[in-house]
Amino acid sequence: DQALLETIADWAERYTPLVALAGTSGLMLDITGCAHLFGGETMLLADLVKRLESQGFFVRAAIADTPGAAAAARFAGNQVVPVGGIAAVLAPLPPATLRLDGETASLLDRIGLKRIGQLFEAPRGPLARRFGRALLQRLDQALGVEEEAITPRRRPPSLMAERRFAEPIVREEDIARTLLSLAEALSSRMEERGVGARI
Repeated sequence: DQALLETIADWAERYTPLVALAGTSGLMLDITGCAHLFGGETMLLADLVKRLESQGFFVRAAIADTPGAAAAARFAGNQVVPVGGIAAVLAPLPPATLRLDGETASLLDRIGLKRIGQLFEAPRGPLARRFGRALLQRLDQALGVEEEAITPRRRPPSLMAERRFAEPIVREEDIARTLLSLAEALSSRMEERGVGARI
């Protein structure tokens, strides 16, 4: 299973170079700045789901502002969580979707806290005393109150050059000129470090 998940992670790099394993249950992709290449977040998600399903996989995927929200929201179906809509999407879901350990999720269920929305309304002090800091941390990560970074499987390149444009460039001459400019920028940085590259 782990080997298959890693193979799928390699395949998912078609969408972003920032792909991380999320335990043994799935993948996290940081698609910041990549979605427009696929026609937007909705189109990217549809393409990813369609391609994986055509290979015989059952897929649950979500795009959200935070990794925790995406991890939970996928249990409500394949979707793009609207900006500012995290709480509304999470509220009806069971707390276990926050990536809690089995014991905590089971205890929450036994005492009647069956929806994440109930955790929003509960006093934080008693929750922390009874369930520990991990529950509140997962809740805060999902809501974006606490930062959560993903750790990509592949290290980012040690040298990078980029250009940002207000509008997409489409003329071949502009693309060639931009590539040459980026190569020159990289070349001078490589020279400073005393390193070379092969294409």
